[in-house]
Amino acid sequence: MKHLKDQVLILLVATIFLFGCRSGLEHEQSVIHYSKQDDSSYDWLLYEVNQKAELIKEEIENKEVLRLENGLISRSFIIEPNLACIQYKNLMTGEAILRGVKPEALVKIDGRNYEVGGLKGQEEYAYINREALGKLTNNPIAFRFVDYTSNPIRKRMEWNRKPYGDPKAVWPPKGIELVLNFEAPANAEKKLSNLTVAVHYEIYDGIPLLSKWITIENGGSTDITINSFSSELLAAVEYEVSEELAPPTNWQTPNMHVETDMAFSSKPDYAVFWESDPDYSTQVHYTRKTPCLLNVKPPIGPNIDIGQGETYESFRTWELIFDSTERERKSLALRRMYRVIAPWTTENPIYMHAANADPVEIKKNIDQCAEVGFEMVIMTFGSGLDMENGSPEYLSQYKKLTDYAHSKGIELGGYSLLASREISATEDVIVPDDADIRFLYNNDGIGHGVERKKGIPIFGHSPCLEGNWGQEYFKKIKNFYEKTGMDILEHDGSYPGDICASNNHPGHKGLEDSQWSQWKEITDFYKWCRGKGIYLNIPDWYFLTGSSATCMTYREDNNALPRERQIMLNRQNIFDGTWNKISAMGWMFVPLMSYQGGGSDAVIEPIEENLDIYEMQLSQNFMSGVQACYRGPRLYDTDKSKGVVKKWVDFYKKHREILDSDIIHIRRPDGWDYDAIMHVNPKSEEKALLVVHNPLEEAITRNIKISLYYSGLSEIAMVSEQEEKPVKYQIDRDYNLTIPVTISAKSHTWFVIK
Repeated sequence: MKHLKDQVLILLVATIFLFGCRSGLEHEQSVIHYSKQDDSSYDWLLYEVNQKAELIKEEIENKEVLRLENGLISRSFIIEPNLACIQYKNLMTGEAILRGVKPEALVKIDGRNYEVGGLKGQEEYAYINREALGKLTNNPIAFRFVDYTSNPIRKRMEWNRKPYGDPKAVWPPKGIELVLNFEAPANAEKKLSNLTVAVHYEIYDGIPLLSKWITIENGGSTDITINSFSSELLAAVEYEVSEELAPPTNWQTPNMHVETDMAFSSKPDYAVFWESDPDYSTQVHYTRKTPCLLNVKPPIGPNIDIGQGETYESFRTWELIFDSTERERKSLALRRMYRVIAPWTTENPIYMHAANADPVEIKKNIDQCAEVGFEMVIMTFGSGLDMENGSPEYLSQYKKLTDYAHSKGIELGGYSLLASREISATEDVIVPDDADIRFLYNNDGIGHGVERKKGIPIFGHSPCLEGNWGQEYFKKIKNFYEKTGMDILEHDGSYPGDICASNNHPGHKGLEDSQWSQWKEITDFYKWCRGKGIYLNIPDWYFLTGSSATCMTYREDNNALPRERQIMLNRQNIFDGTWNKISAMGWMFVPLMSYQGGGSDAVIEPIEENLDIYEMQLSQNFMSGVQACYRGPRLYDTDKSKGVVKKWVDFYKKHREILDSDIIHIRRPDGWDYDAIMHVNPKSEEKALLVVHNPLEEAITRNIKISLYYSGLSEIAMVSEQEEKPVKYQIDRDYNLTIPVTISAKSHTWFVIK
């Protein structure tokens, strides 16, 4: 009897402990906490997942099944009588992601639609009944599964990495690729008899993420045209249920993030569509409009001709599965995704925006940057740099300047404007008045926050990248970098997705292939840049094709406001911008000189006279791990101002690993009380760095409660305020501790936590 009581007591204590580990509050929001007692429940955001990505062969209902799995998610395929995805699971929560069988892809070739794989006969599309798998039948006019191969993940582009990124970043990512091969149906046209479609999957180690794309190989004797395609059709379990007559205006779509590398402006989901499923007849919504069918496709085209022996490759889709609805955790998962599939986004150089490209002035800028520890000089917009000038004398001049910068340990680059400029009636994009506006404005009629009209390019004017001028432009820019050896391209007005109806441009046939052709032109160029070691600073969402940084979130004319007002706005922008970006993916702006019409009360110059504001800008940028465009003729004007710049550069470099780590959002700046963020990294020596600002006119003392869960600390924390002696804190069972903080008026402090 005593032995039984002991067992009950042990079970009760274990249950209480596990409950304590898995529960808790962080900033008045629930957080998933994973127990360290069970290897299978280790939190993938903190620890390496024991199970690597693998391909498993098994049987379900006497049917052979292929299963991709990495311990966090799994996706399973039945292969007879044709290949179809029958299960997609969130292993972290045990939930099903999939409710219905669909084709692996759709392709329209020479005007005829084809399914790739898939099975017919599912009666109930609210769920997949495993006992009914044996009743599913092949679609005789669908592409038929032939075989599969698997291999380690291969590079999708070359990356010549910079020294100021994450030295531990892995490229290509670890994991496996599964290639599913299909042949044309037996009753297809003769010209398709040797045409094959391959469906590619990648599943990655240690993150609930997979990628998918298709390739089409023309092994026939005639050319074909790929009119359109859908590379992913996913009958997902609906996230929101509504029985209203009209669809809700803002549906909650399934708890996953879907993104493609065909992305423009600030829309990573440009080619991602959540649609209603016509097969789902038992859904609750009265008119059956629940958006629970994921359809990933180009909004127009591609309408690309594929010659004999050629292979066409689609864009890639990434699907990140969340294990929580809590905002910070979902944000951390998204930021981890970028670190894995676009590790160049961890590159976080310190740079100056030089306002005058005259070599004499640039040498002064290079010297100043070298003195204080900056790492780059970018000859910015309005500086006079002309990368389209191919004269030998001009190229030689800037080659010498680049060599001088390198001798000082500084990288040099410059600005070039692509779109939002007018070339000529024959070279600019032609947007028909009756063009479907969704092709231009990401499905909502809105472009860059401004309502647009049909028939007008997104930026008002834009050259077609596949016109004569556009093709020559890329040749000129490549030539400039090859001849000068420069290291950075700041590419403004990047291709925003404009369509073009011209029939006289050499790089596209007409309207239907214009978007795809221009996207391919720009992304191939960006990949060329990264292969050459050229850092890309682009104010558009080209992260998955080579860009490292865009704006953190800012409104240009806010930099013309009185400089005191810019301080709080900038901290708000950093707080808001790091929900969907790591700190290195976004830049801020500091107008040392007039910008967007700002007067003398908006700028920092003369620097020493406004040194207090300048130091606020420097400190809050560097403490957040966010670099800024310091635009002006110089970084400092006296020894005193030089000392301030160097102080904050030295601070950043001393704590660079933790400052480049992910941010936990504690309290958004609002002007009424303190605001705070905290960097966390369980793999660094400094596990966390807390930054607290006081915007008020008087000193404050606050007891600030923080959660150290994502720092990896669980029992003891050694907390140092700035460079003072560390204080020992006991972390409570919910991973929290409370720090007393006193900050003088209009000031800040920081705490290093080990």
